[in-house]
Amino acid sequence: MRLAVGLTPMETRREVVLHVATRAEALGYDAFFLAEGWGHDASVLLTEVATRTSRIRIGTGVLNIWGRSAAQIAMLATSLHEISEGRFVLGLGAGSPALAEGLHDVEFRAAVPRLAAMTRQVRSLLDGERFSPGNGSRGLRLAVGPSTVPIMLAALGPAAIRVCGEVADSWSPFLFPVSTLKDGIRVLGHGAAGRALPQVWPCIPAAVSPDPDRARALASWWVEFYLNSMGPLYPTRLRQLGFAAAVDEVVAATGHTPQILLDELTLWGDPATAREGLERCYAAGADMPILTLPPYRSIEELDHMLDALAPALAPCT
Repeated sequence: MRLAVGLTPMETRREVVLHVATRAEALGYDAFFLAEGWGHDASVLLTEVATRTSRIRIGTGVLNIWGRSAAQIAMLATSLHEISEGRFVLGLGAGSPALAEGLHDVEFRAAVPRLAAMTRQVRSLLDGERFSPGNGSRGLRLAVGPSTVPIMLAALGPAAIRVCGEVADSWSPFLFPVSTLKDGIRVLGHGAAGRALPQVWPCIPAAVSPDPDRARALASWWVEFYLNSMGPLYPTRLRQLGFAAAVDEVVAATGHTPQILLDELTLWGDPATAREGLERCYAAGADMPILTLPPYRSIEELDHMLDALAPALAPCT
């Protein structure tokens, strides 16, 4: 059973990024993904990761589509593909209004159509085709390549999931309830009609500790932070999926996170309980869950989570 590791945009400590990536390779994890937000350039850090590892796949998990042109993304991808000797996965996502407008000064509009168009443009360039400028100019090809870089898309809503089915090689939802993953895979299949179904690589927040109170507090932090501090996307989608009452309780800042959200959205508890959560994820249709580690934690705490869920200990079914 394949298992990957991911870090959020809030993890900006370079030494931690490098440590997690190299330790994940040593423990047998299949891939390491680094998100980009408002800190480091993910491609630069992944270049360093590539030079310090030899087996593990590496990827952007994810790049937003507002901060670079399709050509810049394609050049980034083909460069990392070469530096990593074919281990690179390009992860893309629509990001958020705060990131697009507050950092890149680009209007956040028609996010799903833009994600679809950007992915197709990048794929075309990686395949060695000419770019098709909207201004009528003669399009250029990349001077390097073609490159067989797999593309992973982050998607939560039905329209974005269908786009993923149409154009991507893997689907990577974040904070997607495990009990509804099969429904998401059906939507993915509708988009993929006529082509192979993309791999299912859900990003799942980790909150693993031998202390049950500490594990619960960390799992609650994940849910509370993303529902209250990251815009309307996550609460809106969870309400659509049938968790309105639980979401309303979190958004009301009652100080209590309903256990159903902890169980559905995170891997939490002691190692044995967290591995049971992984087993549910595989049973729901995940091909490679991405164990997403919390930011701001000590290396010792992160190592405990990596050790606790290392692939050698993951359930084999």
